[in-house]
Amino acid sequence: MNISQVVKNGLCTGCGTCIALCPEEAIRLTIDKKKGIYVPKIVEDKCKDCGVCHKVCPGHEVDFKQLNLEIFEKEPDDILIGNYLNCYVGHSTDYNIRYNSASGGLVTALLIFALEEGLIDGALVTRMEKDKPLEPEPFIARTKEEIIDASKSKYCPVPANIALKEILGSKEGERFAVVGLPCHIHGIRKAEQLNKNLKEKIVLHFGIVCNHTPTFLATEFLIKKTKIKKEEIKKLDYRGEGWSGGMKITTKMGDVIFIPYFSPSYWGIVFNSFFFPPRCTLCSDKICELSDVTFADAWIPELMKNDKIGTSLIITRNKIFEKILDDAALKGKIELKKVDKNVPLHSQGLYLLKKKLKANIRIMTISGKNIPLYYQDLLNPNLSNYIYAVSFYFKNCILSKRGFWRFIDFYQFSLEKITYYKSKLLKLKNTPK
Repeated sequence: MNISQVVKNGLCTGCGTCIALCPEEAIRLTIDKKKGIYVPKIVEDKCKDCGVCHKVCPGHEVDFKQLNLEIFEKEPDDILIGNYLNCYVGHSTDYNIRYNSASGGLVTALLIFALEEGLIDGALVTRMEKDKPLEPEPFIARTKEEIIDASKSKYCPVPANIALKEILGSKEGERFAVVGLPCHIHGIRKAEQLNKNLKEKIVLHFGIVCNHTPTFLATEFLIKKTKIKKEEIKKLDYRGEGWSGGMKITTKMGDVIFIPYFSPSYWGIVFNSFFFPPRCTLCSDKICELSDVTFADAWIPELMKNDKIGTSLIITRNKIFEKILDDAALKGKIELKKVDKNVPLHSQGLYLLKKKLKANIRIMTISGKNIPLYYQDLLNPNLSNYIYAVSFYFKNCILSKRGFWRFIDFYQFSLEKITYYKSKLLKLKNTPK
């Protein structure tokens, strides 16, 4: 069996693991223009049906029980956060790194620290391609400058694990960090089970919290609203410019368009309500439970009021990374503050995610769709979770198609009007008579 069956069943995450691990180089990566996602395709005359691609694929199966036992030597006590040691909030002490990152700059700062301390020889990261600014470029960064070049979130499909091939072909004794979303880390952990050379070379697994990965159609929709043509774009940044930042589009003529992160036309509507790939809605691991450390935006009310530069939330999962944090803090590279585990639980809405997932799975099963295997406990949903699941699939399976984009504009316009009149009514209510 190979990954063509996974793709056929609609379970491919587009992570790129199969491409890097295929011993015959018999898989090529393509973009499904209609769906706006990456899809691997088997080159039939090269494939020898070895089954490696299927074994390392996280799309159809992730055995959380087995992987937790192998990585952490125990199953997690808390199904919401996974195995962990401590939780922190913090940021890079380098102002430019902090300001130009998605939140706090800790991933960038710690990768640079690990490189300069000789802990790693390179890091698997992602930047946007210079010649194709709307497409991501996973690569192995080996300098401080390359790591900084890859900072900021990328709100589009990213086949990060295709760069594992470079790690596999690296010199003997070289060590690497990898940075990825949950599906990337799942694929890497499964690949490490099969390939001991890869397991020896990867010494640090940086996990990024993920709500979902918007399809390429989300970016296309936003660009269309700016009236800029794709071929006119020189550079695209999804985040940066302080916190919460926003999307910055730079044209070849030097014009700059900035769309704030909290703008209804950016994250609030387009990226948070539409353009979810169906497979993303079936993911059980928003918080990257199989990583060595997890990073996220610190959606904490007391921080959000005054933070204009950025703060990261961190969950450590082993003593090796605890020491790296301690050393980086002692050398003044980062600032940290320990927090209770309830901070990431509430900040990232993990309780709601585990409840919504079971509702999503049942709705998809009723619809005749295939479901991935996780070997993991989930929370039982309530009626509101099912109502949300139905409306959610309607928006993402129907309205996100190009022919229905005008309805997204109408949806956005309606919400803006409702918000406007609600605020007016609230002011009238609070006005002294």
